[in-house]
Amino acid sequence: MPLNIRTGDILELKKQHPCGGKEFEVMRAGMDFRVKCLTCGAQLRLSRPKLEKRVRKIKTGES
Repeated sequence: MPLNIRTGDILELKKQHPCGGKEFEVMRAGMDFRVKCLTCGAQLRLSRPKLEKRVRKIKTGES
């Protein structure tokens, strides 16, 4: 069953980004996701299965 991830949510991932950050903001949700690192501002595109495997915690955002 897919996770309920929406635009504006803050995700804590299992692995760090190369800059050292673990928290990402969801900018686009759907079959693939665009997430932004809250430490350095880099944006990544991940498919839904890849992102769902990497999520440790979901902090509900503004939406």
